[in-house]
Amino acid sequence: MPKKSKKKKKLLVNKELALFFDQFAMTLDAGLNHTDGIQIMLEDAASSEGKEILETMLETLHEGKPLSAAFESAEVFPKYALDMMSIGERSGKTDDVAHSLANYYDREENIAQGIKNAVTYPMIIILMMFIVILVLIIKVLPVFNQVFIQLGSEMTGFSRGLLNLGNAISRYSLLFMGILILIIILYFILAKTDGGKAAFGRFVQVFPLTKGFYHKIAAGRFASSMALTMNTNLGPDESLRMVKNIVDNKEVETKIEEVRTMIRGGLSFTDALVDSGIFNNLYSRMISVGGKSGATDKALSKIATNYEAEIDDRISNIIAILEPTLVIIFSIVVCLILLSVMMPLMSIMSSIG
Repeated sequence: MPKKSKKKKKLLVNKELALFFDQFAMTLDAGLNHTDGIQIMLEDAASSEGKEILETMLETLHEGKPLSAAFESAEVFPKYALDMMSIGERSGKTDDVAHSLANYYDREENIAQGIKNAVTYPMIIILMMFIVILVLIIKVLPVFNQVFIQLGSEMTGFSRGLLNLGNAISRYSLLFMGILILIIILYFILAKTDGGKAAFGRFVQVFPLTKGFYHKIAAGRFASSMALTMNTNLGPDESLRMVKNIVDNKEVETKIEEVRTMIRGGLSFTDALVDSGIFNNLYSRMISVGGKSGATDKALSKIATNYEAEIDDRISNIIAILEPTLVIIFSIVVCLILLSVMMPLMSIMSSIG
């Protein structure tokens, strides 16, 4: 009988990965072995999906297979996490790797959530502004236009242009609705599909207003990942090869390849990292000092923390600037629309009086 094809499972998101590795690390800290630790996590699991993942891992361990095989059998962990757990198992540092992965994915979740908040709130304000302005030019201005006609006059200039715009929107409402639906579909393609996310990622990496911001995200991700791999028995070249696959930034990926080339040419890891220009001068100096004192991993970890703080501050500043700016723009637009109608109307009423 032919075997049914298994449906590909969805990878865990950053928040779920951070929680999983944090709990797993706590069981190891308590002195439990891998099997007992996963068994306890299974007993505490609340969701059916979580129970299924842990049951699959437990079944693999009961078959006598290693921990890395158990993680791989679940089919929900990203390749970087699988590689790191395999390295931790071989080097006897599974607990350290689990803690580091928990911190890494928690940092990734904080950055992703910050970006989401920075985009969502302004979009809500812009949508509200758009709806209010549409109501004004489609519903309110025609009422004022009837008042002008009854007074023997008509709208002119800016108000007349807005009235014509409102009439056009009403006349071609189906067309505009189709365009709006197309924009919504395009948004979901960019936000939900792998191809859309990749296309959007390439755009923000080259767009002048977001290029520097996303370079910081990639540099922070690189520093965090390198600090994690340097706590294992991996060599610099192998660590760089692994980290290159997760930074998700073409410019940083190119510089990582340059570091690998310089190392193969005989340059030390820290010197190659400084010469590559991945980090700014201050952080490059920290790497250099850390390399001389044998604490490169600590320097990288500190840099990753600093980048996270910088990104949080940048996001907070963007939100703090956008909120009043959008409110001011909205207020000015509404005032201009109302004044363009009220001033001529007051002039007509005064002349009649």
